[in-house]
Amino acid sequence: MEENMMQVAADEDFEKLWQMVADNSWKLEYQHDEINVWSKHSNSTDLKMIKVKTTFTDVDMWLLFDLLMDGEYRSLWDTAMVESYTLGFLNPNNDVGYYAMSCPPPIQNRDFVLQRSWLATPKKISILNHSITHKDLPPKKYFVRGISYITGYVIEPLPGKSKGLTLAYVSATDPRGAIPTWAVNKGTQYFAPKMMKTLHKACLGYLDWKQLHSPGFKPWLYPEQMDYPKLLVDQNTAVNGANKITLNDKGNNRESKEMGVNLN
Repeated sequence: MEENMMQVAADEDFEKLWQMVADNSWKLEYQHDEINVWSKHSNSTDLKMIKVKTTFTDVDMWLLFDLLMDGEYRSLWDTAMVESYTLGFLNPNNDVGYYAMSCPPPIQNRDFVLQRSWLATPKKISILNHSITHKDLPPKKYFVRGISYITGYVIEPLPGKSKGLTLAYVSATDPRGAIPTWAVNKGTQYFAPKMMKTLHKACLGYLDWKQLHSPGFKPWLYPEQMDYPKLLVDQNTAVNGANKITLNDKGNNRESKEMGVNLN
């Protein structure tokens, strides 16, 4: 899948993600408490790619999938998120959305326009995204438009267990702007373990939350529930408006401030 191109993900796009996860040529940067972080130089940029693997023994694979796809719940645990919404969908397994995040001063806030694709089977769940351009989502004032060359999750059940999973996360992302490359590389390696801990804590609260917030509404599993517009790929535009979620209207509570960092 080419950068900036809006198109339905093909088998080879997921295979590329799986190959990155399986590749053993990455450099180990961190190892502690079932969390392993590796880095590798990218062909697309001077910034390093990051790979993280961890194990959640007390989380069901499908629950993590629901959590990662649920934009409404994300507003409770992703404290970096300023705004997020889905512009529309290409087909039942590909959508396009906007994500804006806050950065610590004096770094300017970043935003992304992303196509997200997913493939879910009982043996493996894969989610990937990459940046695209879209005429309905031009660069915004006070934000630097970042680029995700590829960001992905691969979730697999623990062998022989009724519960538990392994999670692999890979990201080749350029935040752009006036941030030194070395600072981005070091910062990403530092935040990667925190990301996994945040995600695990969010998983433990998701089931109770979901039971009170449209428990049967899962358009990522049930395409007939998709209530955002169908995108016209050739025209690079959406048929109708989009559903927005921000921290301000979905609850930036004290617990969420303690929980998270951004995961695109």
